[in-house]
Amino acid sequence: MRKPDNRRRTSLLRKFYGQRYLQVMALLGVAWMLLFHYAPMYGIVIAFKQYIGIGDIKNAPWVGWEHFKSIFEDDMMLQVIRNTLGISLLKLIIGFPIPIVFALFLNELRSLRFNRIVQTITYLPHFLSWVILGGILISWLADVGVVNDLLMGLGLIKEPVFYLSEPKYFWGIVIASDIWKEFGWSAIIYIAAIASISPELYEAATIDGASRFQRMWYVTLPSIKGTISILFILSVGSILNSNFDQILVLKNQVNESMSSVIDIYVYEIGIKQGRFSYSAAVGLVKGLIALFLLLLANSFSRRMNQSSLF
Repeated sequence: MRKPDNRRRTSLLRKFYGQRYLQVMALLGVAWMLLFHYAPMYGIVIAFKQYIGIGDIKNAPWVGWEHFKSIFEDDMMLQVIRNTLGISLLKLIIGFPIPIVFALFLNELRSLRFNRIVQTITYLPHFLSWVILGGILISWLADVGVVNDLLMGLGLIKEPVFYLSEPKYFWGIVIASDIWKEFGWSAIIYIAAIASISPELYEAATIDGASRFQRMWYVTLPSIKGTISILFILSVGSILNSNFDQILVLKNQVNESMSSVIDIYVYEIGIKQGRFSYSAAVGLVKGLIALFLLLLANSFSRRMNQSSLF
């Protein structure tokens, strides 16, 4: 019985040695994940303690569920949850289908050169940080910015508007700018999935008389539904994340009523006010809700189209 085990072990070692460069790259990724994602999880215990940022965490006094009770008594929490869910749900409803539609139509382009130009133009905003894009948006949306000049030139408005000082415009600005920045990059996975579809399926559909739109609807979409399902599950799991960098750059005291989301709230009460334990409790609750939503979306996807993460 030991000889097959030894052979299997030898075979695995040879395979590992043959892939040593890839294995090293993978191990570096695992080490990064352990160092920056799992090791800091020890700090979760401060949600159950009264930690003031001085001294060792283990010496801080235990307070049990006190901070979690305070969450439900916080007057700001309803506003924060409303803004978080409002922005995230609209991003999901509006922003999730756009990369799919973009990938579908990009696949129909016959000119390879034009295809590459379009992809490059739509990818570029992804590589710019929100510090840069935020500065551009603040300049464009100012009362003397290009947006006001354009709208006044078209006769759509009579007086300039500083859009970021109007809370009612904030959600629209955040959602539109996030889609603009990420839809080209998000479409890469769908484009790769479409590229793996067998050309014979399109040839058979063409012989049967299917138009371009019909081939797109009956061949392309069903072939990538597994990819769509997986990315939808991940999007639902991160629905409580409202893009901290983006909102931190665009928010100000005037639009605070519409820009206060969970991540910003945790940052302000944790870093600015020094309420580390309370902010950790809020973050822990957020993480548990996100886990529940992920499991729910995974179960729903598995029942609907037999595609799921696990």
